[in-house]
Amino acid sequence: MKTAPTAQSTLSRRSFLKASLATAAGTIFFPYIARSNPIGANNRVRMALIGCGGIMEGHHGWAQSHPMIDLVAVCDVKTSKREAALAKLKSKNPDAVGYVDYGDIMARSDIDAVIIGTPDHWHAAISIDAMRTGKDVFVEKPMALTLDEAAAMVAAEKRYGRILQVGSQQRSDPAMRQAVEIVRNGWIGEITEIHVDFKGDFAPVSLLAEQPVPADIDYDRWLGPAPWRPYNNDRVLGWWAGGWRIFWDYGSRKNGDWGAHHFDIVQWALDMDGNGPVLFVPKGFEGEPYQYHQYANGLKVTASLKGGGPANGAMIRFVGKNGEVKVSRGEIETTPAGLASQIPSSSEFRAYRSNDHRQNWLDSIISRRPPICPATVGASTFDICGLAGIAQRLNRPIRWNPEKREITGDPEASRFADYTRRAGYPLPV
Repeated sequence: MKTAPTAQSTLSRRSFLKASLATAAGTIFFPYIARSNPIGANNRVRMALIGCGGIMEGHHGWAQSHPMIDLVAVCDVKTSKREAALAKLKSKNPDAVGYVDYGDIMARSDIDAVIIGTPDHWHAAISIDAMRTGKDVFVEKPMALTLDEAAAMVAAEKRYGRILQVGSQQRSDPAMRQAVEIVRNGWIGEITEIHVDFKGDFAPVSLLAEQPVPADIDYDRWLGPAPWRPYNNDRVLGWWAGGWRIFWDYGSRKNGDWGAHHFDIVQWALDMDGNGPVLFVPKGFEGEPYQYHQYANGLKVTASLKGGGPANGAMIRFVGKNGEVKVSRGEIETTPAGLASQIPSSSEFRAYRSNDHRQNWLDSIISRRPPICPATVGASTFDICGLAGIAQRLNRPIRWNPEKREITGDPEASRFADYTRRAGYPLPV
């Protein structure tokens, strides 16, 4: 949705971040649409889907079949995807509506919540607009495209009092939760190494030949705030092995693709939610075989590609002085054996229980209690993804102050904290 620039959108980065990370009792106020009730009539949540690509098929099936949800609308800039999703929805709800412009969903006061499955460069704007108009949000990971966008989403979550769940569903995986409890409770001793696996790599970014814009897509809306580029189908393709995910204008490559999952669990296991590493080093710098980031205590987290890396076949591997944990989705292996079946005592750490990420979000909508992965948690994970990407693009280490959320001593790198949005597509506040 195109909106006119506002005075708030022209705030300097520094002043905006200070405002965004301040307490809710600050002195800056922005208009928003308040809702008198957190959910609709008959204790049912009226919901819309924004984005109708492959990743949304699971969300669509869940929402359409859930007894507590009325799925009433879908939105996509691609006609064929939108019409296919709408046809599926109309089989159960003949009154359902399909939209090209997500702003039409924001204008509906009868919609309580949205699920956002667009390319990453649209996540922040749509999430903030949704919260501003009184809607709760489930946004796919990574939650943002830039560091400043993540900060703005945290500010909006606080300002508007909405429920936002980042789609980092590994927090709702029992095996991942067990690994977190093992690490947090010291059952394998002090952690000395952490390794994650990215499951392969994307092709290098390349120049794309201009192609005619198909009648099937509103390409201007697809680009939205991103810089204008000539249309090419490979640029907008939404497939798992590449497409828009490989371009810095719309995604953060493997750091946002798999890092957003694995780094999130590492943050949870180290009790670093809301905090983060201080150093990011790209693969290849002075011969480094793997990219890594490092915490203030010296602990390193390496990220490798699939096949023989130090993750040793697991998605995440924690190495301690007294043992190790190898964990993947639904799978956990420990040394010594049997730690995964150990129950924390009443005096030990017990992780937040969620066995269904979407249901956890829905439960939070109804209860108004925080979900397992709110904006504050998602932002500290995204910072890692974003900063690792900046180090990769500049091919040099990046130093970070997680308390101030500032890149230190590198003005060129700091410019990557955000980008200049196309006219008509400012970041909402």
